[in-house]
Amino acid sequence: MAELASNAVLHGRVPGRDFRLGLNLHADGTLLIEVTDARGDRLPRVPDPACHDPHEVESGRGLLIVAAYADRWGVDEAPANCKTVWAEVDPVPDRVDR
Repeated sequence: MAELASNAVLHGRVPGRDFRLGLNLHADGTLLIEVTDARGDRLPRVPDPACHDPHEVESGRGLLIVAAYADRWGVDEAPANCKTVWAEVDPVPDRVDR
């Protein structure tokens, strides 16, 4: 989920403040990725793919990628006018080769 970190650098940057990346592997195998940045006033949203030709734009598809690969994702308010964008990925059952 490098896309979440990249979005924090591009869209959540405030001079003198960095972003925080958190990874948490739950006992059931679910992976939680959290990125907190200093721009609580800029909430992310998934663009409507019908509004533009995705082959003609160089940016704006990051959250579409996150939504496609994550099982759940969202945005939470964080202290000091920050926000946390998070995504969860469920475990993949073990593959059995036959």
